Amino acid sequence: MAGWAKDELRRIAEADDLHMAPFRDDGVTHGTPTWIWSVAVDDALFVRAYNGQDSRWYRAAVRQKAGRITAAGMTRDVTFEPVNGPIHDRIDAAYRAKYRGSPYLGPMIGPRARAATVKVVPAIAAAKGRSVVPVSSSSSRPGAGRR
Repeated sequence: MAGWAKDELRRIAEADDLHMAPFRDDGVTHGTPTWIWSVAVDDALFVRAYNGQDSRWYRAAVRQKAGRITAAGMTRDVTFEPVNGPIHDRIDAAYRAKYRGSPYLGPMIGPRARAATVKVVPAIAAAKGRSVVPVSSSSSRPGAGRR
């Protein structure tokens, strides 16, 4: 399984503009992109659902196991993997470091969001170079509560 190129992961980790769109039920059409916080731990990218496992994007990501993200000026086809185990403490630490001072940090490292943690992995097709697409810089609306 191919992982993130170090430069891509660094750019995504430094950005605050990750939008994710899991596939819809047809397995072909991408859902509406959702702006969401992301963090990198080691060589992996993680996201959490602010509203926990009831979040629409989380349910779609777990059900479809694939979709697309747009972040740091690139679009990638990805797969989604549920996360369990002691890595949660390191993900919490990454959220604390990146989003320190945000009123939404507490819920993002709380039990509801921790239970809805997903590892975002580049899809095989992306590893073959098909899926990196430059995107225009559209304005990201602040709205941590919608994550």
